[in-house]
This record gives sequence, structure tokens and C-alpha cells, in this order.
Amino acid sequence: MTDRHLKAGAIGIAVVLVGALALTGWAVAKWHPKVNVPMVVQVAPTAARVPVVTRRSPGRPTVSGAWVEDTAAKAGIPAPAMRAYGEATLLLSKEDPGCHLGWTTLAGVGYVESLHGTIGGRTLRADGLSSTPIIGPALNGKGKFAAISATPAGTRLHGDPTWDHAVGPLQFIESTWQRWAADGDGDGKKDPFDIDDAAYATAHYLCADGHDLATAAGWNGGIFSYNHSADYIRSVYAAAEAYATRTAG
Repeated sequence: MTDRHLKAGAIGIAVVLVGALALTGWAVAKWHPKVNVPMVVQVAPTAARVPVVTRRSPGRPTVSGAWVEDTAAKAGIPAPAMRAYGEATLLLSKEDPGCHLGWTTLAGVGYVESLHGTIGGRTLRADGLSSTPIIGPALNGKGKFAAISATPAGTRLHGDPTWDHAVGPLQFIESTWQRWAADGDGDGKKDPFDIDDAAYATAHYLCADGHDLATAAGWNGGIFSYNHSADYIRSVYAAAEAYATRTAG
């Protein structure tokens, strides 16, 4: 069963909201303003076990291929996305152990933002890129969207010279990507369209400002910083719990 077949009853809330949220996640620019964070969920989602470790190069851990394939099959997540979430979690556990990031949280965000890079019938390739680039709507101030003018760097990403767009499987706007850009797969590139890089950047983003994602307050705060929406927090939580349940044992 794939993620697009998740049932609202199985994960506790109406995840039919996710389809809309996946294309509105950038309505608020992704910063860290000092705001009151709502306690939407009362306990942090279950963090599935730490991925099995092998070594790709000295000082840079990576998850084992066997863990990726087994966990992806159980969770219903494309294997390239599972690899990206596992490796980002593993790297953050070395860099910021106090954050207590679980791969299930990254998977919850990835599901809500783009169905792990497969939204709109796309497939996620082995290199971490979607079959066609994911580019969100123009941030032109209409409806629920913020008004964010395009920059030359942003135009190079999405092609619009007037308005900014969020891009890639984790939906970064250009200015936020400039701040959090990361090389998750060690290929020397930082590409928001590559789920390996985007997941690693998201991991840093969620752990910023000293968030401890093992606590309800820290987890609410981390997810709220990514998208200022109570419904978004609930949807990410529900997906993260579903993945933890599917892969338990």
C-alpha cells in the first residue's frame, strides 16, 4: 500500500486535508518568528528505531540498503525517500543529538508536502529527483498565499520572473533554501529538488532554535515553524504516527 492510500480512520484525523495542505504549505514564508506556538498535539509522535548504520566514508554515516528496502516496503514510502529520511536523521543524531529527530517526523512532513515527491502522478527516481520538477503555485498574495516577489536566484529554480514559488519535495522558497541549503547525499551539490538534500535541510530547520522533538512542546514548535497551521501540525503528526505503527517490530 502506498502513501496515497492512507485512510483517515487509520491515522486518527481527516487526512483528506493533506491534499490541500500539500500545495499551500508555503503560504507563510518559512522563518522562525517569535510567536506563540499552539499545543496542537499533546505528545510527540513515536520515533521509530534508529536506522542501521554502515559507513560510506570516514566520518559520514549512512543507513544500510537492507534497512531502507525493508522499512520502505512496510511504510509504503518510495525507497529513495526512505533513504533520504533515514540518512538525514542519522546525520542529525550526530550533529544535534538533543533534537531527538525521528525519521518518522521527516516522513510526515514529506508526505504532507508532496507525497514524498510523487504528487501529481510523479515518480521518485533513485537519484532523489522526481520524474518532473515539483513547483508550487505563484506566491502572488491571492487567496491564502503570501506575496513574495521573485529573485533572480528563485527565477532560476522555478522560471517565474515575477513571483516566488516553493520548489521540490519539501517545498522550499528560494530565500529559505539559501539559509538552510544542505548536501544530504554527499555529491557536492545542494539541490532543493533532490529529496536527499531537501530532507537534510528540513532536518536542520526542524531542529533550529533548540527544539527537542521528543517533547510535545518542541515537536509542535518545530512543525509550526515549518508551516503556521494547526491543521498542518495535525496532518504531519498523523502521518508520522502511521509510519511508526506500520514499521513497528
